Amino acid sequence: MTEEKNYKDWLVVSDIDGTLNDKRRNLPERNLKAITDFVKKGGNFTLASSRNPESLYRHYSKLPISTPAIVSNGTGIYDFKNKKYLYYQGHSEKAKDDIIMLKRKHPTCDAVVFTKDDLYIAGAGWWSLWYVTIDRLSHKFIHDIRKIPREDWGKIIINGPWWRISKVRREFENFPDREFSVVKTSFVSFEVIPRGINKGSSVKELAKILGVEQDHTAAIGDYYNDVNMLKSVEYPACAGQAPDRVRAISKYIACHCNEGAVGDFLEYLINEIIEK
Repeated sequence: MTEEKNYKDWLVVSDIDGTLNDKRRNLPERNLKAITDFVKKGGNFTLASSRNPESLYRHYSKLPISTPAIVSNGTGIYDFKNKKYLYYQGHSEKAKDDIIMLKRKHPTCDAVVFTKDDLYIAGAGWWSLWYVTIDRLSHKFIHDIRKIPREDWGKIIINGPWWRISKVRREFENFPDREFSVVKTSFVSFEVIPRGINKGSSVKELAKILGVEQDHTAAIGDYYNDVNMLKSVEYPACAGQAPDRVRAISKYIACHCNEGAVGDFLEYLINEIIEK
């Protein structure tokens, strides 16, 4: 009798919206079944998101998983089982000073500052209330960004009016000797994260923590903000509706997210790679 293979030396990471969930933000049954089967055989499956732990838990808790998750666009790796960070990379003191100076030049914009334990909104709050309301996030209003406690500044979202935010983003992008990275997230916002930190860098860090070799890592996403993550693994994949740039770096193109892209990819990975 052939001994059943154990998948404990594999790590698979998934984006959420447009990948794990369908376009209506529901979890397809095909995905849940495939993840359950993969985890039952010892596989490490988890999520990578721009969300902080509080927001991400609503999606994480729906899955039969315990592998730590990548949060806040890679600035942290959070262990939900033990309720603690295993890894956290905040902004340097110079970056904080520069971000404060740039934000204060644009009083019509808000800054949403994520730390290990708290979320702060600096500014009037008009452009950030929708964000914390939709995700039901605990938050604190501090009008002056200089008064936000400086410990553990991680991801920062700059929100503002659509007729101004592009100019503000370019000012951040062109700031000399900057120690932060800038990522466009919508027509009214962009993110500022520590330089060199992204979903991909944290996937590699998580693999080290779990003792998983590079050739046993895989990830699936659907959009440009997943590119670094896909480039960081041995087996990158994308949902069927992904744009050409994302498809071009993927070794496997799954079905549309509405049809269960994560399930499709896991079935391929198990049948064509792991079990062969």
